[in-house]
Amino acid sequence: MKRGFGSDNHSGISPEVLNAIYDANIDHALAYGDDEYSAKVEEIFKQHFGEQSSVFFVFNGTGANTLCIDAMCRSHEAVVCAESAHVNVDECGSVQRVVGCRLLTVPTPDGKLTPELVKTQLHGFGVEHHSQPKAITITQSTELGTLYTLDEIKALVDLAHEYNMYLHIDGARIANAAVALGCTFKEMTTDLGVDIISFGGTKNGLMIGEAVVFLNPRLAESFKYRRKQALQLCSKMRFIAAQFEAYFKDDLWRRNAEHSNKMAQLLYNEVKDIPFVKVMYPVQSNGIFVQMPREKWTELQKHYFFYDWDLDNDVVRWVCSFDTTEDDIEKFVEVIKRF
Repeated sequence: MKRGFGSDNHSGISPEVLNAIYDANIDHALAYGDDEYSAKVEEIFKQHFGEQSSVFFVFNGTGANTLCIDAMCRSHEAVVCAESAHVNVDECGSVQRVVGCRLLTVPTPDGKLTPELVKTQLHGFGVEHHSQPKAITITQSTELGTLYTLDEIKALVDLAHEYNMYLHIDGARIANAAVALGCTFKEMTTDLGVDIISFGGTKNGLMIGEAVVFLNPRLAESFKYRRKQALQLCSKMRFIAAQFEAYFKDDLWRRNAEHSNKMAQLLYNEVKDIPFVKVMYPVQSNGIFVQMPREKWTELQKHYFFYDWDLDNDVVRWVCSFDTTEDDIEKFVEVIKRF
């Protein structure tokens, strides 16, 4: 497949991560997370999120998000999310099937919830005919490439806790967000009162595996059983854990995210003045959403793969990865400018 801008899932594996998998492939190790690699990485996560945190590895982001919601909600409860949220758009109803609860979706102009938007769904408490709002889930960075500021997250956390609800972050691209905001993971989550996180890595250089990070210890009490029931318990866990060890070592996560964000800014600067290209949202992480005439982007897709995002408005998405190069961008922009 030609290198392009379809998704950061299309990129390869960071060499450091691949080497870590190879290095872990020696002798035998206990299964299901009882190995020394998993124990070591659990301590690393505590360094980044605080001593009260606990981490559980899963196979993928959909599994992480669904299990986070499963830890927060019962089937008669509901989760408030942006209409554009991955759990609503791209997870094939996994929350509804596995957890059985409702998603209360809210239209947003930029992929971000606000307390005012969430409050439109906070009613029917104590009424047995209504699903009971129990959690808010946000994505950082959002599906539209935008970012919540720390103050915006704190406001949503405070609202959730005021109503005896929880706040979950879908952090598939949480590294890109931390780099862009110039903060640590702890400052963006634990210090603000966030309850639980889906911590992503595959979009930023890992091969497979995500992490569910509990910041509210009470939610983690029976999670190991729920993970097993949901088919997300990896037997050879050391190979997921070893990747995260490499990911945190020497701030590989930061270097990868800084690079993909930088490449997105470079691409933005190269296309923003092209007359038929309209950038739809602020470019704050590693994704760019542009509106352009359909005959042009469909022709461009003959040269490069990328996803159409909003067919009604001819909006497409371009995503940069940790291995995107300036040469990749130069060649891509050359093709666009031919039009």
